[in-house]
Amino acid sequence: MTVKSRLWLRGVVAAGAMALGLGAASAEPIRIGIANFGEHPQLNTAIQGFKDAMAAGGYEEGKDVVYSESHTNFDASLVPQMIAKLQAEGPVLMYTVTTPVSQIAKKALAGSGIPIVFSAVTDPVAAKLVPSWEAGDEGMTGATDLQDVAAVMEFAKKLVPDAKRIGQPYNPGEANDVALLEKVQEAAPAAGFEVVAVGVDNVNDIQQRVASLAGKADVIYTPASNLLQPAIAAVSAAARQAGIPIINSDDGAVSDGVVPASFAVNYQQVGLNAGKIALQILDGTDPKSIPPMNPAYEDHSPRISKKAMAAFGLEIPEELADCNCIVD
Repeated sequence: MTVKSRLWLRGVVAAGAMALGLGAASAEPIRIGIANFGEHPQLNTAIQGFKDAMAAGGYEEGKDVVYSESHTNFDASLVPQMIAKLQAEGPVLMYTVTTPVSQIAKKALAGSGIPIVFSAVTDPVAAKLVPSWEAGDEGMTGATDLQDVAAVMEFAKKLVPDAKRIGQPYNPGEANDVALLEKVQEAAPAAGFEVVAVGVDNVNDIQQRVASLAGKADVIYTPASNLLQPAIAAVSAAARQAGIPIINSDDGAVSDGVVPASFAVNYQQVGLNAGKIALQILDGTDPKSIPPMNPAYEDHSPRISKKAMAAFGLEIPEELADCNCIVD
C-alpha cells in the first residue's frame, strides 16, 4: 500500500468513527522508521532537523507521528537486521542516514511500498541511490551533505596561505569518500593545490597512514567519512605529530579544541531538507519526481579553534582575524 493510500485510509477510518458517534479523537499517528549508522553529532543533528521539518509541516511527535529510531554503532554487517526490524513495525516511510545504510535499505525495501528518504549522503548518483541529480529513483530520494568543495579550497588557502599540497585521507570502500575525493581533485588545481590522497580502510591504520603524509602535504582536509569522523581525535593526533594542520568537514571537533579549523555543512539544514522532502512524499508526491537536494552555499560555515591552532604551532592569519568564526 502506498503512503498516499495509507494516509487516505487513515482519514476514512477517522471520518467513519466520528460518523458513528465514537467521539472526535484524532486518528492514530503514522510511524516513520529512522535508520542511522551510529551515534555521531553530525548524524544526530540531521535526525533532529528532519523531525523539526516534520513538526513545522504539521506532524507533532507523539500525536501525528511516532519515530522508531535505531543504529548499528557503525557496523555495516548489522544494517540489514536493523532495516528488517524497522520494516516489521509497519512504517509509512523510512529515513536513512548515511550512504551505507541508504544503499542497504534500498535493496532491502525494494517492492515493499515503503518510500525512503536519505540524508548525510555526499553523492547519491555515485552511490547508485538515484539515477541522476535531476530525479529521484523508484521509492527513494533525499538530501545530500555535499560540500561546496571550491569554497573549502578557498578557505584552506586563507588558513594556510603558503600551502601548495592538500592531503586527503579517505576510505576507498566508502562511496561518499571516493566521490568527494574526485570532487577535490577537480577543484584543487584552480585553487593552486596538488592533491595527495591516502587510503584508510581500518581505524587501526589511521596513525600510520596519516603520518605517511609528513613532508608530502601542507594541510589536510578530512571528509565527512563514516570511518574517519568517529575517529577524528586519532586523525588529528597523527596529523599534529606529522606537523600538518587539519581542516575538518565537521565543526564539532573544532569547538572541542581537537582540530584547528573546519569548513562544514550545517547538518541541521541537511535534516531539514530531508524532512521537507518527506512531507512532499506523505502528501502524495512520487519520490521519482523529487531530485536530491543539496545544501546551499550559505548552509556552510568556517570555524577556527585558537587552542588547536596554537597546539599545531599556527597563528590565525590576519585575513581571518575578523571572521566571527573563532572559538577559544
